[in-house]
Amino acid sequence: MDNVDTTHSPRGAQAPSEFFSKSLQGRTHASDVEVDGSNVAYWTYEPVMVTPMTRTILVIHGFRGDHHGLLRVADQLPEMRIIMPDLPAFGSSEPFVDDEHSVERYGTFISGFMAALDLDDKTVLLGHSFGSIVASHFTAANPGTVFPLILINPIAAPALEGPKGIMTKLAVLYYQASAKLPRPLGLAVLRNRLIVRIMSITMAKTKDKGLRSFIHGQHDAYFSAFADRKSLLESFKASVSGNVAEVAEQLTLPVLLVAGEKDEIATLPNQYKLMKRLPDAKLEVIPGVGHLIHYETPVPAAAAIRTFLEEHPA
Repeated sequence: MDNVDTTHSPRGAQAPSEFFSKSLQGRTHASDVEVDGSNVAYWTYEPVMVTPMTRTILVIHGFRGDHHGLLRVADQLPEMRIIMPDLPAFGSSEPFVDDEHSVERYGTFISGFMAALDLDDKTVLLGHSFGSIVASHFTAANPGTVFPLILINPIAAPALEGPKGIMTKLAVLYYQASAKLPRPLGLAVLRNRLIVRIMSITMAKTKDKGLRSFIHGQHDAYFSAFADRKSLLESFKASVSGNVAEVAEQLTLPVLLVAGEKDEIATLPNQYKLMKRLPDAKLEVIPGVGHLIHYETPVPAAAAIRTFLEEHPA
């Protein structure tokens, strides 16, 4: 098994200031907490001004990401208190101790993290991509723990089925092969800049050259900040084996789905199918964007979140 590698976990790195407000840095507080024997790094973005609409939002990021991914969305919600951990085994957080990195285990982590920070049942839970799977399964298994639920680019259908299934199966082979190679070679394959760039180019839909450059830089900086190959393979298997639709009927609280019109991973037809299965759901479709709503269209995403929380106060 690999030793934990933190050389790709730039704890204090910040993205170019032109993509963030001047007030963001003053709102930011970095902290650590131990959850079930693992050290977890998390960031709190305090509200610029507390209002009757101020809520605490716990954010669960996507596969191979860390807290930086949702930073532009957090920046557009200055009236909210937002807490964003690096999930165990990603970013600056340690992997689970002797536990598989499964959807269920990440759900247990959310319970422990909320208890450690004394977060109550008025906490809003937000998940992006793989985080949408974790957040929805946690909420289904722990009714009444959070209110409401927000899912950005939610994984609405099985990844191993349909027209994209063959690509997903090839990706599984990629992660499995990388895990079996000698450690230096396996890590080199996983962190290959060309592979990361191809992924980034494929997902980015914006025509803005500056924004595309920013997105590629974010992926270069943070997409390889994982602890070791074992936890990465486990997390990847979790990301492609689960989906939100599996627990749709159990999500009886209000749920906001924020979908990208051009999302090729979480396709729009599947978002409509998911919405119909949810007891109390609202679907917000953002035009011209794919699976990178959090990078490309944070303003309309934040506006949808704000409106939804106004409609569903604590």
